[in-house]
This record gives sequence, structure tokens and C-alpha cells, in this order.
Amino acid sequence: MSGTSGSFGDLRDRTLSGVAMAVVGIAAVWAGGLWFTVLVCALCGLMVWELTRMLDQAAPSGKAEGAGLTAAVALLVFWLQLAGLWLLGALALSVVLLAWRFPNDRGIVAAYLVLILFAGLGLIALRDSFGWVWVLWLVLLVIGSDVAGYFAGRVLGGPKLWPRVSPKKTWSGTVAGWALAALIGAAFMSELNAGSGLVLVSILVAMAGQAGDIAESAIKRHAGVKDSSALIPGHGGVMDRFDAMIAAALMMLVLTEAGLIARLLN
Repeated sequence: MSGTSGSFGDLRDRTLSGVAMAVVGIAAVWAGGLWFTVLVCALCGLMVWELTRMLDQAAPSGKAEGAGLTAAVALLVFWLQLAGLWLLGALALSVVLLAWRFPNDRGIVAAYLVLILFAGLGLIALRDSFGWVWVLWLVLLVIGSDVAGYFAGRVLGGPKLWPRVSPKKTWSGTVAGWALAALIGAAFMSELNAGSGLVLVSILVAMAGQAGDIAESAIKRHAGVKDSSALIPGHGGVMDRFDAMIAAALMMLVLTEAGLIARLLN
């Protein structure tokens, strides 16, 4: 009994924080427009701040804050003022300029900055182009696969997925996440006027989210930290909570640009 209690010791804080984030997130998703755009840009800025702090712990005070604020403002201004290739080019230039400040981890920083900034772009575009129900579907996919993995991994246990990088993740939790993603996709088919291909897309997006979680675990292990920060009780930092979301959003951006989402709606 004590082992079970220990396994779920962080559940209360995790649940309360999750509910609070869900309320704010759902309100912003429903409102759309500038409200949602500002929230996404703020979250991206906080993740850049955390990334800078983790990989440059000896940096003078204010350097991480400056990087995070720069990223947030840049994403907001670029989205409001630019479009098409100009927008993509401006974001790419921002990645290069920010990553250049990290001579020892330039590749890691550049790759994760691409993930953060372009995923933010994908989330904003998804809300503006397809509506709030698609964003709700994406959020439920990420949360659902995470919750399924959390409980299945602790109840069923079994072989670890990648113990060197993410020692808590199990194959049982990973597969449970895929299964719940498929169910969520099936449940949203009528709401999104999409065909059965939405089930496969849901699984692919959930897989991307899980990969994003593992990628962040690898960065934390490289930096020698347990959490990206302590901003969110029970979850650690913003990256700890939204690592899967940004990877899932980037996958959606790729699928949308490839025309797959449009074909689902025809």
C-alpha cells in the first residue's frame, strides 16, 4: 500500500495545477484572437527562458529573462505583422540569433528553439484557420495520452521505453497513450467533420507529443537538472508541462502544410 501511495504522491499538486491550467487554456482557446495569441507567445517565451537557464546556468542574471522576453515579443510581433515566407524567415532568423549565444550547445538550443517557436506558430495558425474545436481536440490528445501513460505506467509497470533518457516511461504507458488517442480521434470525427483518417492522425500527434516529452528529458539530463523550473506545482516548469504540446503542435503544422488535414475535411 505504501508503494502505491508513493507512486501517486504528487497527484494532488499535479491535479490542482492541471485544473488551473485547463481553465485558463480553455478560456483562451474559446476566446481566440489576440487573447489566444498572447497566451501562446507568453508560454513560448517562458520555455525559452527555461531553456536558457538550464543550458547556461553560469550566465549573468537577466540573460535568460532577456532571451525569453525577446522570443515572446518576436513571435507576437512577427505573427501580427508578417505572413507566409516572411514570417517563417523571421522566426528562423530569431532561432539563429538566439542559438548563437550558446557556443557549447548551439545545436541543441537551435533544435529546441525551432520546436518552441514554430510550434507556437502552429498553435496560433490552427486556432485561426480551423477553429477552437480543433485546438480542443489537440489539447485533449496531449492531456489524454499523458494521463493514460501516467496511470498505466504506474499500475501496469513493465519494460521501460528508454531508461537512459526517461527512466519513468514504460511501454505500457506509451501504448496506453496511443490507444486513448485513437479513442479521442474517433470521438471527434463528427465534431470535426473528418473521416476515419482522423484516428490515425490522432495517434501520430500523440506519438509526436511523447517524442517531445522524451526530447525534453534528454535536455534536462544533459543539463543535469530535474525540472526545467519550479513555476508549476506538481509539474515543474512550463517546458515540463508543455513539452508534449509543442511537439504535437509542430506535427499538426507539418500535417497541415502537407495538405493532410485538408484532405480529412473533404
